[in-house]
Amino acid sequence: MTTTLGISLAGRRVLIVGGGSVTARRLPRFVDEQAHIVIVAPELSPAVSAIVADRRIEWHEREVRSDDVDGAWIVHTATGDARVDADVAAWCERQRVFCVNASDGAHGSARMTSEVRSGDVVIGVTSGDGVDPRRSVRVSASIREVLDSGGVDLRRHRSVPGRVALVGGGPGPVDLMTLRARRLLAEADVVVTDRLGPVAVLDELAPDVEVVHVGKAPGSHPVPQPEINALLVEFARAGKRVVRLKGGDPFVYGRGGEEVAACHAAGVPVEVVPAPSSAMAVPQAAGIPVTHRGVASSMHIINGQSGLSMADIAAMRDDSVTTVLLMGVAAFASMSRQAIRMGAPAGRPVAVVENGHSECQRTIRSTLGDAARELVEAQVRNPSVIVIGEVAKAGLLLPETGATAPVSAGSA
Repeated sequence: MTTTLGISLAGRRVLIVGGGSVTARRLPRFVDEQAHIVIVAPELSPAVSAIVADRRIEWHEREVRSDDVDGAWIVHTATGDARVDADVAAWCERQRVFCVNASDGAHGSARMTSEVRSGDVVIGVTSGDGVDPRRSVRVSASIREVLDSGGVDLRRHRSVPGRVALVGGGPGPVDLMTLRARRLLAEADVVVTDRLGPVAVLDELAPDVEVVHVGKAPGSHPVPQPEINALLVEFARAGKRVVRLKGGDPFVYGRGGEEVAACHAAGVPVEVVPAPSSAMAVPQAAGIPVTHRGVASSMHIINGQSGLSMADIAAMRDDSVTTVLLMGVAAFASMSRQAIRMGAPAGRPVAVVENGHSECQRTIRSTLGDAARELVEAQVRNPSVIVIGEVAKAGLLLPETGATAPVSAGSA
């Protein structure tokens, strides 16, 4: 039988015997724990040599001796020679030093667990009766899947300093969120959320998680940005773990920079979790690449709630630039007229992707000169992403013989 313990090895002497492939796999665990590592081996594999050189680990280039065990808190032996490993285990037994015997785990006094980490939560899996590392790995992989899905409440239940995480939710589907985003949501005490983005993930939160809706819609800003900033700081100062959930990426027209600055000014720890911006992810859902070799070599993003700058006009005039207009349905008519008046070709292809990455997604293909009228006729509403440029041409990614084939929502 075995007992699983959490042991602090920071600064404590750990003896590693052997320099082969097993040591290469196990050594990073001890490095991460900031142990004082001593390796005894006649030679090292390239992988172990790289770690030793990078971390300045002590290496004795020789065969192991019994006195090498002196002063060690734990020993890991993996020489590839079962007799040598057995000798090391026996020396450890006499000195009451725990030993991991990689050649014969059943005859070592300690075992390496199959480890799963999620933030500051560490889970170790081992077999209580007999050595079965493959089973331990399978179990830990299953645990990893559950933790990554956000299906376990990982919040602290002791008083800890509050903090804020600006979490990008991507274009909407929950399964496009990053693993880090899901983990932070599982740990959250408070979620301050926008109107857009992966709002379905809110249904997975624990019942006692406070959800604050601050979402903006065109022409409607129920919670001004300064008040959102103040909310984040207030919750964090109360010791809460706060997730500011945003659609798209927090730093692409998400005003994430203002929220980070407010946290810094208040002395509140803050981190930012990136995500696919709708400027790229939504066109992809309609089969539109924002860059394409021989067609478009760069992209230019415009906020539809601001007027056009000279740089915006220049981008629309340039055949090699893809211009992406976010939340610009209401302003598109005036913007397109201004762009054409200042030299952008009226025949420039335009694609409008409405409700991208959703069941009701639709794509409308047009030109810069005609799109404003067609958007009105089709009653297009936000959230929509407008792509202006040669990549928006229908059939771009189809074989030339089928270039006139229509492109439906969600297909290329």
